[in-house]
Amino acid sequence: MRDLAVILVSWNTRDLILDALRSLSADLASSRLDAEIWVVDNASMDGSPDAIRAEFPMVKLLAQPDNLGFAGGNNLALRALGFHDSPTPNPAGPRAVFLLNSDTRVEPGAVRILHDALFSLPHAGLVGAQLAYEDGSFQHGAFRFPGLTQIVIDLYPLPKRLLGRLYESRLNGRYPRAWSTRGDPFPVDFTLGATMLLRREAIEATGLFDEQFFMYCEEIDWAARIRQAGWAVYTVPGSHITHLAGRSTAQIRPQSLVNLWSSRYRLYRKHYAPPRFWIARHLVRIGMTLQIRQMERTGNDTSSARIEAYRRIIALFTAGAS
Repeated sequence: MRDLAVILVSWNTRDLILDALRSLSADLASSRLDAEIWVVDNASMDGSPDAIRAEFPMVKLLAQPDNLGFAGGNNLALRALGFHDSPTPNPAGPRAVFLLNSDTRVEPGAVRILHDALFSLPHAGLVGAQLAYEDGSFQHGAFRFPGLTQIVIDLYPLPKRLLGRLYESRLNGRYPRAWSTRGDPFPVDFTLGATMLLRREAIEATGLFDEQFFMYCEEIDWAARIRQAGWAVYTVPGSHITHLAGRSTAQIRPQSLVNLWSSRYRLYRKHYAPPRFWIARHLVRIGMTLQIRQMERTGNDTSSARIEAYRRIIALFTAGAS
């Protein structure tokens, strides 16, 4: 039985995925873990598959003719490893699976620290690394489950001073930075999908990503199911990974906005009680309308595409369609 399988999903990020594989391969070589790397390429048009084959012939590459999304791409590799969509034992699978974004750089020792934490922390089923931006500054890698207040912070015109205080607060799903600075692992609601190291038994107990979430919120949903199955989720500040956030999704920003809020709609519908879901729908509709009015008053070259995206989101939250 292998110690670890690492899965990366890529879409038109050739240079980034190659850099990610270089740092990952170097760290795995020093980790003494019996590990293999899988890459799912989601119909890239930038030559990513050929470049990966040329530089990393040992990587198990699954080049797809269509874009399966983040959840679908990871699930493809997880199924190839013997896991199933619904809770099912997979005794021949690796002891752990590491889901890693293509826009990351693994710092020395990061994988081994995560792996050891997964098998030493009480009831740990999922752990994530401490993230940093490209300039080395702190990046939140773990969050509380999203609440109604976060909708207000995202969409409503709040005074700048108040918004600044709320953005880093518990009301916006943040954990205090001081907890990460101390360096000790601590339990969280969910880790960012950029780094998710999962114990085999946690996957067996929950099944895979819910592919209703094409992109965004899939890690929140899975972490919720992992916790419901009795496993704990931790962030591990001693494991450092640089995350060049948003490089893939930045290519189609208005569509990414629609994808984000469509996934949030599905998350609210799946995990909120009916009264709370009703409140969430109305908060989003009102907030999006306020955003449109603000953009119409201060229009620029990109506002029309963004306004159309907001209107599509309002229609979704109004009609209650899936």
